[in-house]
Amino acid sequence: MSVILLGGQQYRHIAYENEADLERTVVQLQQQLFGPDRFYLDIKRRIGGGGATRNVPDGYVIDLSGAKPRLFVVENELAAHDPLRHIAVQILQFSLSFESEPVVVKRILMDALNENQRAKHACERYVSTTGYRGVDHLLEYLVFDSPFSALVIIDEIPGNLENVLSQKFRFGVEVLELVRFENDKSERAYEFEPFLADVTGDVLSAATREAHQPNVDTSELDTVVVPAREDGFQETFLGENRWYAVRIHGMMRPQIRYLAAYQVAPVSAITHVAPVKAILPWKDTDKVVLNFAAPAQAIGPISLVKGGRVKALQNLRYTSYSRLKQAKTLDDLWGDTIASAGSTS
Repeated sequence: MSVILLGGQQYRHIAYENEADLERTVVQLQQQLFGPDRFYLDIKRRIGGGGATRNVPDGYVIDLSGAKPRLFVVENELAAHDPLRHIAVQILQFSLSFESEPVVVKRILMDALNENQRAKHACERYVSTTGYRGVDHLLEYLVFDSPFSALVIIDEIPGNLENVLSQKFRFGVEVLELVRFENDKSERAYEFEPFLADVTGDVLSAATREAHQPNVDTSELDTVVVPAREDGFQETFLGENRWYAVRIHGMMRPQIRYLAAYQVAPVSAITHVAPVKAILPWKDTDKVVLNFAAPAQAIGPISLVKGGRVKALQNLRYTSYSRLKQAKTLDDLWGDTIASAGSTS
């Protein structure tokens, strides 16, 4: 049994009673889970018709954090319910329903916004600073024109769930683990990784966030940068034309086209980039191997600035290839972004 120590007290893992219990927790923690610019719509209505399978998503997330909005269909699931098969079937049905009944989906979303004034007002603010004519036009884009995306919220992620879902579908499927703990006083604590916090951190500047202005669209991120030590860089990145055992968000996998290597000290710079041919599961884990379409080519170097705003990379970070080609330093790539998991203080 998992135990965490918090404030001198032991918290023991406590399972959710059922999916409804998990859903109530998602509603309770929605601002912490999704952040200030994403809105969880807890509405269950059937979609699909005209002979298509009719099914009920657990909810929707409207993402207003970027220059282009995104919509995620949410499936809340317990790991005990054979998630690999059940989740895959549900997500497939959701995607087919979106294709067959987009007008119905749009109507459901509008009804949900009318019941959630906080989310509706956020949408109204968003359209006032972007090119959308109004909330109706915004929803039309989300349903008819934006890529279908799904979010699975689960109490425990099976080791290969993310890779299985990525193999099954061409569209992005994100997985968020939400674990609950409780102490002897029935006080609860939760363990989770905020939804896409590291991805958003790589594209949103502090200034634009404070001004409530969307910045770069996450769909423009087509490049991952990984820190590499000398032996791994020479043997694997250059020698094998691949890089393995890294974790890439399910939503991001379909759009990654390049992999760049940041050589750690004493080089302390991004020195090479390679086109990505395929992203495949790495053994029986949720990590992947990126196979190159061609040998890596020298770039830059794009150097770490001593005393600069961006620190030495410790983890994978996202950027765009166009920005990578123009950058001279790491500050050029990420110096105007808010702190993210990819850099350390």
